[in-house]
Amino acid sequence: MEMKVKKLRENAVLPKSATKGSAGMDLYAAIENEIVLNPGERVLIPTGFAAEIPEGTAGFIFTRSGLGIKKGIHVTNGVGVVDSDYRGEIHVGLHNLSQEAYTIAPLERIAQMIIMPYFAVDVIEAEALDETDRGAGGFGSTGTK
Repeated sequence: MEMKVKKLRENAVLPKSATKGSAGMDLYAAIENEIVLNPGERVLIPTGFAAEIPEGTAGFIFTRSGLGIKKGIHVTNGVGVVDSDYRGEIHVGLHNLSQEAYTIAPLERIAQMIIMPYFAVDVIEAEALDETDRGAGGFGSTGTK
């Protein structure tokens, strides 16, 4: 499968996998100067590129494990979703959940994107839903005591 990518900024680094077995492609900060992200702050970082994500798939943006575990820097909305019909610049929202300021450097790897298929469904209003053993049991309802 191929994905067309267009640079929108001169300093953009195209997404790429670190190893042959990497599921995610690293995304890089297409910024000119360092950005200090203080504890509790959020920032939107440009990647400098737009992509033609294959139809029937989406680009899911995840926190890089090194940034998340070691530095407390996470993708703001948990997981970002880039739809296949979006053609604008891809940005990454980052949130500093640590107690220390973190400096984002130009061209730093800030997140990872995985291209995955999704199921498009037609939503149909219904008067009733099929019964299951679980029923309407919510959080913790399937665990044992």
